[in-house]
Amino acid sequence: MCRNIRTLFNFEPPATDDEVRAAALQFVRKLSGFNGPSKANEKAFHRAVDDVAKVANRLLQSLETNRPPRDRDDEARKAKARAKERYALF
Repeated sequence: MCRNIRTLFNFEPPATDDEVRAAALQFVRKLSGFNGPSKANEKAFHRAVDDVAKVANRLLQSLETNRPPRDRDDEARKAKARAKERYALF
């Protein structure tokens, strides 16, 4: 599950609220062990996702770096090349 959580800091353009929320959802899924909560746990599950997303946004806004922002398209190309090499048929 958590393999889908990606680095969100220091990108141009910055991470969107949807990206942060998706990462928060993956994190809560991993911690809880639920892909989707039961009706009894639904409220707590969604509250946890909201809380994690809020804290993650605060973290991303407070971090500082001297490195130039990474370009999303370049990073996507690099990831695609790594995947192609990793999953290449022999």
